[in-house]
Amino acid sequence: MVESAPITWSDNEQAIAQEAFSHAYSRAVETVISTLRFEANSIHTVQGLWRLHDYLSTQRHVMEGRFDFRLDGILFTFASLVKENLLELEELDGLDADKLAKIKAMSRF
Repeated sequence: MVESAPITWSDNEQAIAQEAFSHAYSRAVETVISTLRFEANSIHTVQGLWRLHDYLSTQRHVMEGRFDFRLDGILFTFASLVKENLLELEELDGLDADKLAKIKAMSRF
């Protein structure tokens, strides 16, 4: 099995990555809040209330898993966020061209 060399990050790249990550997180939170407001206005039964509770529980689990800033897996995270329109590739300008190419390629799958 061939192991790849660890990806190195300059201080500037780390700052760019952290800022882009924070913006994507804010967008994800806004999406959940928007959905919550819409759904809350349509609750008329206890089943609707529990459905909203389940939605929030699921979203909390998803967000806590997705938004864990670790450089060793951040390229995969960024690709996923780009694919889900929570992050634009332009927000990652300043990263090494190889990192950007990997993110772009992975976001297509």
